[in-house]
Amino acid sequence: MPQIPEKVHELTVGQLSARSGAAVSALHFYEAKGLISSRRTSGNQRRYSRDALRRVAFVRAAQRVGIPLATIRDALGQLPEERTPNREDWARLSENWRAVLDERIQQLGRLRDHLTDCIGCGCLSLETCVLSNPDDVFGERLTGSRLWPGKP
Repeated sequence: MPQIPEKVHELTVGQLSARSGAAVSALHFYEAKGLISSRRTSGNQRRYSRDALRRVAFVRAAQRVGIPLATIRDALGQLPEERTPNREDWARLSENWRAVLDERIQQLGRLRDHLTDCIGCGCLSLETCVLSNPDDVFGERLTGSRLWPGKP
């Protein structure tokens, strides 16, 4: 992994990519979505402050557990600009995601346990479908494959 001298306070997109493991295109995408920011040189080249390394790591970790980018952007927006997020920031921001992750874990557990019962038809009216229609909630409202479960 390329080392960046301590006296270097800004990184090129290539340096940020090499250090973070994120593709250059991903960094451009993150910037377009407001997750990281850069300044432009007189030659119109991007320069990222060193705290972008931690922000990219934060984004990638949150993405790995399925947190939507909009939610990640909102979380990062709670941090002061030009400050590297630290362990306490991560704990505070990720605490809000615990319930969402717990629900996802429960859904995956149900999927694993009942996968052989599911044919993936999407009818949502099967009385025995514990994956997408627990307790036949949608069957009581209407029949057919007209909607996918969100919150009943």
